[in-house]
Amino acid sequence: MKNNELFTINYQLHGKPRSFIVRAARMNNAEAWHWASCDAGVAVIPRFGQNNLKRVSKPMAEKYGITDVRWCSAAAIQWAEGVTS
Repeated sequence: MKNNELFTINYQLHGKPRSFIVRAARMNNAEAWHWASCDAGVAVIPRFGQNNLKRVSKPMAEKYGITDVRWCSAAAIQWAEGVTS
């Protein structure tokens, strides 16, 4: 099984902040711009194993009002055992 990680992507859509978490095998700036475009409804979400899908670039995303795309690894969840409400 591939080592997938969780990433937080923050961006602005027409000046309004948006944020989401995505699971991906790798992340870089180009991937983050594409995933932000997917979240905004501009790009197609790739199917599992679909590598030949055309990615949305930064200039194309900016035409649709997507700006200030930033990403980082999502924080690890610290599970507390034995805690009851």
